[in-house]
Amino acid sequence: MYQFNYAKPATVAEAATLYANAEDPVFLSGGQTLIPTLRQRLAAPTDVIDLSGIGELSGIAVGDGKVTVGAFTRHCAVAESAEVQAAIPALADLAGRIGDAQVRNCGTIGGSVANSDPAADYPAAVVALGATVRTDKRSISGDDFFRDLFETALEPGEIITSIEFPIPDRAAYRKFPNPASRYAVVGVMVADFGGNVRVGVTGAGPCAFRARTIEDMLNANLSTSALDGVEVPDAGFNNDLHASAEYRAHLVKVMARRAVSDLLGA
Repeated sequence: MYQFNYAKPATVAEAATLYANAEDPVFLSGGQTLIPTLRQRLAAPTDVIDLSGIGELSGIAVGDGKVTVGAFTRHCAVAESAEVQAAIPALADLAGRIGDAQVRNCGTIGGSVANSDPAADYPAAVVALGATVRTDKRSISGDDFFRDLFETALEPGEIITSIEFPIPDRAAYRKFPNPASRYAVVGVMVADFGGNVRVGVTGAGPCAFRARTIEDMLNANLSTSALDGVEVPDAGFNNDLHASAEYRAHLVKVMARRAVSDLLGA
């Protein structure tokens, strides 16, 4: 690592002030991406601001038709939460599929969403469930949050404080995991809000997105057979050593079909 200043604020306001007064700062959440990046000397911030001391960023609450998860809540806490399992079982299931036990006990939902890794799991839920990302400055619709590879709507110094997930009538998440990292080569969440179906996809492209063609077909006929004739274009999809763009397009359809089957209890 390169040398840097380290700070561990106790409040969001203190963290924001530290960021504003530093030359080239970075926030540290669960550290699952940042720490390896620092160790490989791929980043050289002047200041690392550790958010782990801010108690107000952790916790889960259910009420008013939504599940609110504090940004620093660990993946394991979401997966094991009885409240989440009762309100949005698919969200708990998704969290339980992230990485391995070590990753789930260190990684945080806010860090995952803010990083906008193309293969992360949570972005599919943010998009499919129509979540709202709350920050220390504003509220951002999940549909508008993910912009590109590692790029979001967050402004420099803006801190995610919580994420609010509307509770659907039912939802399901399926992914094709990388056998080593458990990252999603492709992951698809399907959520049904009283007949209004939303579909979120991760892993396929540079960032999470809504599969609107699939949504249209499922809104017309919520069944696995509705996807028989769907065509998923691979233009702009990721093409790497793990999977070609063409294969990822195929996986979107396959994972969507499996998610719908789970959703319907078939």
